[in-house]
Amino acid sequence: MARLLVAISPHGFGHTAQVAPVINALYQRMPNLELILRTTVPRALLESRISCKFELQEEADDFGMAQHDALDVDVSASSRRYGGLHSAWDREVERVAARLRESSPDLIMADVPYLTLAAADHAGIRAIAMCCLNWGDIYWHYCRSETGASSIRKQIFSSYNSAELFLQTEPSMPMPEVANARAIGPVAAVGKNRRDELVKRGVIGADEKLVLVAMGGIGMRLPMERWPEFRNVRFVVQQDWGVSRDDVVELESLQMVFNDVLASCDLLLTKPGYGSFVEAAANGIPVLYVPRDDWPEQPWLIKWLESVGNCRPVNITELQRGNIKQQLEYLLECKRCQPIEPAGVAEAAEILMRRLS
Repeated sequence: MARLLVAISPHGFGHTAQVAPVINALYQRMPNLELILRTTVPRALLESRISCKFELQEEADDFGMAQHDALDVDVSASSRRYGGLHSAWDREVERVAARLRESSPDLIMADVPYLTLAAADHAGIRAIAMCCLNWGDIYWHYCRSETGASSIRKQIFSSYNSAELFLQTEPSMPMPEVANARAIGPVAAVGKNRRDELVKRGVIGADEKLVLVAMGGIGMRLPMERWPEFRNVRFVVQQDWGVSRDDVVELESLQMVFNDVLASCDLLLTKPGYGSFVEAAANGIPVLYVPRDDWPEQPWLIKWLESVGNCRPVNITELQRGNIKQQLEYLLECKRCQPIEPAGVAEAAEILMRRLS
């Protein structure tokens, strides 16, 4: 019986969105798989995405970057946190290595905490990484002028390069410092279009358009109370936003998994992020996005989505005011694009299966 430990970054929900379809595909191939998840991503989200039973270690081996909100990085706080981690680097590697030894996995996959990989190397446990980005390049982009930044960057990339492979999912930012990278296709879950069911339940009218508003796992509430109403448009919004409008449907009230909701909508309103963009493309859904201009991964995500789907930007000021009529109408009138094939799911699952076998 194979035992896999997966460390998932809690920096938003995009890392979970990458990992989950790969785990599900692996479980179909290896139904006796024993799975350990090491993350502080909420259990309810993990259970909604992952189809097999798992043991949860509620510990996080990375934080990504500290954020003011879904769009803006808190550079000072991020620098302090990286400095604190790396000032105690050897001790932290030993601490996590001890925990990994206790778990006795046959293989570790990290998306994409580098501390986990360094600890796996220290503990003599085989490991691979998988992601569209790495924290070495992200850290260097924001913090390169900080004292000790070069040393921290070196430790980060040394950790990534200690893994057997770094599966670089399409689309991806360039990773010239990652020596063990192997390109794979897009990774995303494909939902089921249940729009007819929503019409039968009276959630929406047959002639209405449904727009899913999902800004990712990092808190950012849009002031939708300021928005005008749009003819024949309804918005799906998470319940804890507390939006009181006749044209708003609470996401939780639909009682559907997220990807079925996405597949049943006519448009996704979001920020650039791997999970959002690739899941939209895999379900053929147009995207209206608010740019996060200082995020170094963004150009590669946008370029890719423009090549495979329909998308338009809207700046944050106009979005907050609800001045999105032109972009909404354009994208809602577009034909759905042909969904892309998330070929990286099977590729990653096969690589994991071979190593676990």
